[in-house]
Amino acid sequence: MKVLLINGSPRKQGNTFLALSEVASALEKQRITTEIVSIGTKAVQGCIACNKCGELGRCVFRDELYDTLHGKLAGADGLVVGSPTYYAGPNGSLCAILDRLFYSAGELLRFKPAAAVAVCRRGGASATFDRLNKYFTINNMPVVSSQYWNSVHGRLPGEATQDAEGMQTMRTLGDNMAWLLKKIQTGKIPLPEPEEPVRTNFIR
Repeated sequence: MKVLLINGSPRKQGNTFLALSEVASALEKQRITTEIVSIGTKAVQGCIACNKCGELGRCVFRDELYDTLHGKLAGADGLVVGSPTYYAGPNGSLCAILDRLFYSAGELLRFKPAAAVAVCRRGGASATFDRLNKYFTINNMPVVSSQYWNSVHGRLPGEATQDAEGMQTMRTLGDNMAWLLKKIQTGKIPLPEPEEPVRTNFIR
């Protein structure tokens, strides 16, 4: 089994990376393979609502970041998305790529356990956490919890490791993700059959 962890910070080894690494370490102890992928510092194309992905089965834009994450999602059994907090929300570049991935790759996401991790200096973690969780709950993904909301505090590089409760929350998250993945694997229960989607617009 494998869990993909997306580092939504432009700082490849900053505090978001440290938080995700703590989750990954707990998963590895449970014999779950992990991979952390950073979104990097390049400009990220956002969704333009062209709906071409419905025809192509993938986003119309062929950028390296999308291709990398799309390919790795196919081979992942679980997903963790981490982000720093910018103005009480996730990094805009992260949201741009998640908008495209979650809209175009729903079949790669359905019923895979997922979790969000928010990193902040002081405030805004709850709003970041809430925004990221909404990607999962619109794609039939079980959301993995921890002993507290999945947030870690730190501003300067390395400060996240000083948040003892936050780091413990990350380890518990990893343990809980491993537990759920193993339960799913051993349960061998068929996935629910989806109904035909109903789209209701409120403008007549």
